[in-house]
Amino acid sequence: MGRNRARRVWGAALVALTLAPAAALSQSKFPERPLRLVVPFAPGGANDIIGRRYAQDLTRFIGQNVIVDNRGGASGSIGSAEVARAKPDGHTLVIANTSTHVINQVAMANLPYDALKDFAPIAVIAVQPTGIAVHPSLPVKSLKGLVAFIKANPGKLSYGSAGTGSITNLTGELFKQLGGGLDIVHVPYKGAGPGLSDLVAGHIAVYTPTISPAPLSYHKSGRIRVLAVNAEKRIQAAPDVPTAVEAGLPGMVVYAFNAILTTAGSPKAAIDQLYQATLKVTADAEFQKFLRQAGAEPVTDSSPEKTTRFLESEIKRWTPMIQKMGLKK
Repeated sequence: MGRNRARRVWGAALVALTLAPAAALSQSKFPERPLRLVVPFAPGGANDIIGRRYAQDLTRFIGQNVIVDNRGGASGSIGSAEVARAKPDGHTLVIANTSTHVINQVAMANLPYDALKDFAPIAVIAVQPTGIAVHPSLPVKSLKGLVAFIKANPGKLSYGSAGTGSITNLTGELFKQLGGGLDIVHVPYKGAGPGLSDLVAGHIAVYTPTISPAPLSYHKSGRIRVLAVNAEKRIQAAPDVPTAVEAGLPGMVVYAFNAILTTAGSPKAAIDQLYQATLKVTADAEFQKFLRQAGAEPVTDSSPEKTTRFLESEIKRWTPMIQKMGLKK
């Protein structure tokens, strides 16, 4: 090899070695651009409210703006499918919930994504228990009293939910089952608001709301009576209301949840950064206060692994109930 040629070869090798770390650094940099958080529902609901606050706080800790993008429709499956099909680089997130990643997985034919395989979990950030509420005209003061009243009046009462196949519908069906096969008719509403309004007006005797500011406000004013929250322990937003377990129904624990997921196949480095930033969000006292005012309980000890196990357990838990109900979306 000639001297000049050798110099050129060694020079090229030196340049390559010099540039290699810089190239690797460039490829591993995250986030490289603003992040997109898909809210798979219309603006204004609990998922949207919590998602927007999460995006606001995540912006502080991730080093890039987080843009909220509402993509509602088909019980959250349209927006969720967009994230499942996104470039797997961690820049596209979804705030998932019980409908998008549990109920749809079991009840929806031709679901355009797999709730487990097509997403990389980051963390569960909040849970919202459901509850069992009655109109004050109903002569019951406790959950045990309601069970006894329904048994004494089979088929005469109805309970309202936010819609067929909603977590509040599953709550009502689980209540019927754990109460010993209660004969109470389901009345599905088109959303939580109309059902709650009918309970307040006395058009329906029993309702299974997700615990949020509206039913808690009506409870405090005496316009409805929340007999129990379906949580493992009493919630800070309603410390006077016993859990259904306390009230005599072991197993009556039902949560709506909010989880942050990204596209499956995203780099581990990106997932780790999103997780660490999310931990800072959920540890923030103001974020926790915001969630509790919205009726949700913050989750501060989640992780990608725990989120995977949680989703798997929720799907396993609700599949028999959903199949028994014959739910089809």
